[in-house]
Amino acid sequence: MPGFVGRYEHSLDGKGRIILPSRFREVFPRKGFLTRNREGCVALWTPGEFDRQLSQIQIEARADRAARNRARLWSSSSSEVDIDQQGRMAVPLLLREFAHLDGEVLVIGAIDRIELWSPAVWVEKVQPDEDWFLEDEG
Repeated sequence: MPGFVGRYEHSLDGKGRIILPSRFREVFPRKGFLTRNREGCVALWTPGEFDRQLSQIQIEARADRAARNRARLWSSSSSEVDIDQQGRMAVPLLLREFAHLDGEVLVIGAIDRIELWSPAVWVEKVQPDEDWFLEDEG
């Protein structure tokens, strides 16, 4: 599979559901996994990539108590979600609150996952690095 790429603007409906962009839907076999992700967004993983993430976290959790606690926090807030024929999936309240998702949502292709961002959090945490594209490689 090539990676997930692109940026799309969508919104949550009254039931806390979002519609995935059609180009992302074909990769998901009617389900996916939502997790908290760094910088304050929600990540959507394919079942295969979620399994790879679980394996990596299990390896890291053997190191020390802090790594085990990170594994507990990540897995306890993860959620298997169904994706219906229209590409809709419900985002659990815990994850919506974590990522400040309310109304408009940026759906971002992030290579090995899809990320769901509050536009305000995106502007605060990601957009400042956009100047990287303008740097002169001189």
